[in-house]
Amino acid sequence: MTGGKSTLQAVVPQDADGWRLDRALAAALPTLSRERLKALISSGQVSHADGALARDPAMKVAPGTHFAVIVPDPAPAHNAAQDIPLVVAYEDEHLIVVDKPAGLVVHPAAGNPDGTLVNALLHHCRGSLSGIGGVERPGIVHRIDKDTSGLMVAAKTDPAHVGLAAQFARHSIDRRYRAIVAGTPRLAAGTVDAPLARSTANRKKIAIVADGRGKRAVTHYSVIEPLRGAALVECRLETGRTHQVRVHMASLGHPLLGDPVYGRSRPEHRELLNRLKFHRQALHAARLGFVHPVTSEALSFDSEIPQDMQDLFSELRVKML
Repeated sequence: MTGGKSTLQAVVPQDADGWRLDRALAAALPTLSRERLKALISSGQVSHADGALARDPAMKVAPGTHFAVIVPDPAPAHNAAQDIPLVVAYEDEHLIVVDKPAGLVVHPAAGNPDGTLVNALLHHCRGSLSGIGGVERPGIVHRIDKDTSGLMVAAKTDPAHVGLAAQFARHSIDRRYRAIVAGTPRLAAGTVDAPLARSTANRKKIAIVADGRGKRAVTHYSVIEPLRGAALVECRLETGRTHQVRVHMASLGHPLLGDPVYGRSRPEHRELLNRLKFHRQALHAARLGFVHPVTSEALSFDSEIPQDMQDLFSELRVKML
């Protein structure tokens, strides 16, 4: 390894006759994603055994053909690594599952340039992140709102990033939330199948739309326990859209307690929320299940609702007794 680059030798597998070059190299070099290899091919980093460049990702290849792949060292992450405490539910060389506290933003943005989960992961995973897309960074394949707590998975390698993203795209991830909603749904269990898109009236809000702009969004809910003027519910996501649980439950007339965007608290709930200093939506990502993208092991993680939601639940429950 010299000059900030490493050269990998690849041999087209015997079962790859007639495959595209990018596909064959991905099979021969499983630490690199097909998209990453496509970019390397197009930028002149892949050559034949005689030194001639192979610049067409779609060229057909024959088994046993040798290629050299030059992989530049990952560029330093633009975001700063920050020593922010993390609760780690699981970690290996490919991925990490964290239990995010409410109040922690996932990704740096204009209003939150640092102090985010990404900054924390850059510090925690220092030295173990590969160059995802050519940059040393964690692969964020999904997000949860700043004021929602619970489980998230992030990739540490290209193959893990690609594999996890594919599972989210197929909606095969087991994602279950616990929420405290206003009132008790008339049906003990049900499904909301309503497309979501950015509201045209308020760009900060998501809305159910019927004009073809929206993406399909499906939430399966079930009542776990009725409370005083409220209920603890489980919401299982078939899809994972921005603010999906919050918008879908509000559409049923049962917004999440404490939700400043989609809910309006009843006077008795407002008084309780203020007394408990509970100033967020009562929503927690309680279960996350997926197939490990590298080992193919089925993984599932559960997280107890945090203390602030537990206090709210207990107050509403005690009042019923």
